[in-house]
Amino acid sequence: MESVSVMWVILAGILGVFVGGVIVAVFERTFAGSQLRLAKAKAQQITEEANTAAKEIRVQAEEEAIEIRAQAEAESKKRLQELRQEEERLQKRREVLDQRLDRLEDRERKLNQRQSRLDKMKNEIEEMHAARQAELERVANMSESEARVLLLQDVEAKTRDEMARVIREVEAQARQEAEKKAREIITMAIQRCASDQVSETTVSMVMLPNDEMKGRIIGRSGRNIRAFEQATGVDVIVDDTPEAVVLSSFDPIRREVARLSLSKLINDGRIHPGRIEGLVAKSQKEVEAAIREAGEQAVIEVGLPGLHPKLIELVGRLKYRTSYGQNVLQHSIEMAHLAGMMAYELGADVNLAKEGALLHDIGKAVDHEVEGSHAAIGAELAAQYGCSPLVVNCIASHHGEQEPRCLEAVLVEAADAISSARPGARRESLENYLKRVKGLEEIANSFSGVSQSYAIQAGREIRIMVKPEDIDDLAAIQLSKEIARRVEDTLQYPGQIKVTVIRETRATEYAK
Repeated sequence: MESVSVMWVILAGILGVFVGGVIVAVFERTFAGSQLRLAKAKAQQITEEANTAAKEIRVQAEEEAIEIRAQAEAESKKRLQELRQEEERLQKRREVLDQRLDRLEDRERKLNQRQSRLDKMKNEIEEMHAARQAELERVANMSESEARVLLLQDVEAKTRDEMARVIREVEAQARQEAEKKAREIITMAIQRCASDQVSETTVSMVMLPNDEMKGRIIGRSGRNIRAFEQATGVDVIVDDTPEAVVLSSFDPIRREVARLSLSKLINDGRIHPGRIEGLVAKSQKEVEAAIREAGEQAVIEVGLPGLHPKLIELVGRLKYRTSYGQNVLQHSIEMAHLAGMMAYELGADVNLAKEGALLHDIGKAVDHEVEGSHAAIGAELAAQYGCSPLVVNCIASHHGEQEPRCLEAVLVEAADAISSARPGARRESLENYLKRVKGLEEIANSFSGVSQSYAIQAGREIRIMVKPEDIDDLAAIQLSKEIARRVEDTLQYPGQIKVTVIRETRATEYAK
């Protein structure tokens, strides 16, 4: 019974589950149907709204299309009107061009006719000219080329004579005026500037109180003289000259130090190596002080304050330098005065001319220490110590190593020539003199047409005799210029050399 009841319970449970599932399925189907109906209704509503919006958009698009079509038609009509107007203008221009072309063709036809007439006339003139030329050649018994050569020779001869006369007149007038003005300026400068001159030397003589002093100077086994030469760097020459000792050195400053030292030793009387070294050092300081003082005095005398102290010292060192027997410091001071006076007369910069002239030879104060010409060394020193570019150019160009860039540089070069070329300012050896005279004559004789040449006035002038049949008046002028240019390029000399070409024409006839 219990098993039967359990079975019924199970059956009842299964039945209940089945009935519940059926009820759930019926309920879900009913709910799904209602949802489907709602969805269809909403979809139908959305479709109707979309159709309504589409109709409105279609209507609006049709209206806009109509408006755009109307605007396009108006624009097309306007563009068409413009094209018609442009076509009318082009047509008018074409007609005008056609008219011009017709006129040009007509003018060209007339020009061709005129050219034909001109060609015909030209041919007739050429025939007439040929006939006339043939008649002239027959009458003159001379061809055209021969007549042309004869005419050109006649014109050339007359022209050469006329050119020579004009050149002589112009050069004479210019030379006369230039020499007159230059002579006035230079003479005034020279007369206002007078300076002493000294002799060039490489030795200094020290006088002794007696000949016994020579032995004390030499010392035992020569120790004193060796110590003196080693301390000063000069050679002491003790010879048979009575009561005198000679100091020899190419360095003038060392020679001056040695002279002062030896004079002090002689006056002191105590001569031994220890004493020598002390007095040489003292004399060295005295010479340096004298150099500075000489430089300052030169600057004050010329009137150039504000120079660099090193430049002043270099100027002072020139006190002990000589060139061809002329003291370089005195030469520089003299040049500064000359250049300043000439600059004032010509309206140039006086201070620039003075500074360039005073410093033009400072390269000689150090040229044994630095390689190069003294002009290049001096220009480099001036630039190094703050001089203006024009002053540097005055120094660098005073021997022609550079081109002068200002009037003051030319004046410095002229002052150098004036100061060094005046009689007695410098000494020149006989060998150099003979060499210059021989060189002048060789240069003159190297030109064709020269008969004889003579160097006169100590080589300051050369006179050349030419062959009159080979050299005419114009060629003589040209020959003098060429010889002067060759002398400038070949020889070295102070001042200037006058070149005179002499052409002599003699006419001889005998009366019978």
